[in-house]
Parts: sequence; C-alpha cells; structure tokens
Amino acid sequence: MIPKELAKKIRYIQIFTSKAVDDILAGEYHSVFKGRGMEFDEVREYQPGDEVRSIDWNVTARMGHPYVKRFEEERELTVMFLVDLSASGAFGSTGKLKNEVAAELCALLAFAAIKNNDKVGLIVFTDCIELFIPPGKGLSHVLRLIREVLNFRPRQAQTNISEALDYFGRVMTKRSVVFLVSDFLGEGFEKRMRVLAKKHDLVAVSVTDPREVRMPNVGLIELEDAETGELIVIDTGSARVRHRYETLGAEQGAALRNLFRSVGVDHVEVLTDQDYVRNLVTFFRTRERRASR
Repeated sequence: MIPKELAKKIRYIQIFTSKAVDDILAGEYHSVFKGRGMEFDEVREYQPGDEVRSIDWNVTARMGHPYVKRFEEERELTVMFLVDLSASGAFGSTGKLKNEVAAELCALLAFAAIKNNDKVGLIVFTDCIELFIPPGKGLSHVLRLIREVLNFRPRQAQTNISEALDYFGRVMTKRSVVFLVSDFLGEGFEKRMRVLAKKHDLVAVSVTDPREVRMPNVGLIELEDAETGELIVIDTGSARVRHRYETLGAEQGAALRNLFRSVGVDHVEVLTDQDYVRNLVTFFRTRERRASR
C-alpha cells in the first residue's frame, strides 16, 4: 500500500512530467536519441543479390562456400538511470530536496523514453549498490521507478560513483543511454567513467542546491556534512567569508565541467531553483547541433 502523501507526489510528477514531455521534450529527445542503428542478427548462406561487403570471410573459409552477416535495424534504446541517493542529496533550501529534483528529472526523461518506445531501468547507489531494476517498458514500470527514487531509504550515507559505474558495466553489456544523476561530491571516478563512455552514451546530470554555491548573510551558522557528520561553524556576516565560499563553489563547478569534458561525457547542470526542463531542452538542442556538423 502506497502512503497517501507519496501517491499524491507521484501523481503530481506524472501529470507535470507528462505535460512537459508532450508539450516540449518528446521531439527533442527523439531527435537526439533516435534509437536507429544496425545490430547483428545472424550468419546465413550467400544468395545472389546479397551485398558482397557483407560476406563473413571467417565463416566462409570454415564452411567452404560463401556466408554473409545479416543485420537488423535496432528500433529501441535501453535507457538507464544511475541515481545517487547518498545523504548529501537530502538537502534543500528551495522547497525541494536535491533527491526530489533528481526523481523529477528521471521521471521526465523516463516518460520521454517510453513515448519513444524505449526501455528504462534504474540503479540506486550510495557507496554501495542499493537497488537495481532491470530495463522494462510501460507506464506501470516507469511509475515504479519514480516511486522507488522518491521513497527510497538508503542503507548507507556516503557516495561511491566509481562503484556504481563498475556495477553498471557488469550488468549491462548492451549499449545504453545512461543518465548519471548525482551532486558529484565524490571523487576518484574519472577512470571508470572514461572506460564506460567509450561503450555507452553516458550523460552526467549534476544536481546542485543554490546554497552550495551562494552563501546568504545570516550571521553565525553551523554546517554539518551529511555524509561524514563533520561540523563546521561559519560566520556568514563576513563579506570575505562569503566571497571565499562562493569562489570555492565556482572553482568546484569549473573543475567538474573540465573533468566531464576530459573524459568525453556530456554534462547537464541543474540548480534546484531553476527550470530543469529548459536545461534539458538546451542540452538536447546543443547536442543535436553538434551531431549535425
């Protein structure tokens, strides 16, 4: 039995994201992720009229007469969401937690995917793999994914992005579109990301609260690291402290963008007080323009 408050939230997300997909996102998604390619099907004997370039010379040599490789059009994509639900995501200064925004983002993209007849799956992680839902189709499957992300109670508090990428690489051998949704406060995942990006279409979606990059003047405050429990007192009344805080935030953001660029991974930046639908549309259009050059 789904709690009433959770059911209400899921229904809101379903209505909001379905409308956004129908009005704005479906065409953008389809343009970028068409799901069209050729996938190997079988080897069969050569027949007059077959393309000579499709001859499988290894099989032909073994069998003593010509064989050709047969390919079929791949009509659907597999879309996977790797969602970081570590303790740092349970923070929000704008009315929504980072984890809630992550759930809405996944819902939006999942509805766009099933409208395109694609399969969607989910991996929830912290510093371990907390949940794996294999790819599937249909509205009920997507609603289950949304429910899990919204209502999930992780066992661990910290983050290990490298472990999540490694696990995904083991369980998903078929090429997939992968949305890695996190605040990326972890480190040491560059090597694994670079390896996966060569086989899969990997997109990093960073979710950030504005208070993580801008500090208001509210006097002395005590901050706690949600993942380690470390406490620190900051005097936000000091202009120098606020400037230093914002400089560090800007530097961390720039370092993250440079990291994704260096490993060949597309990046969508989301602030929890901004319109993430617009951010996604901008990303899709930029990517489509880049692909058409």
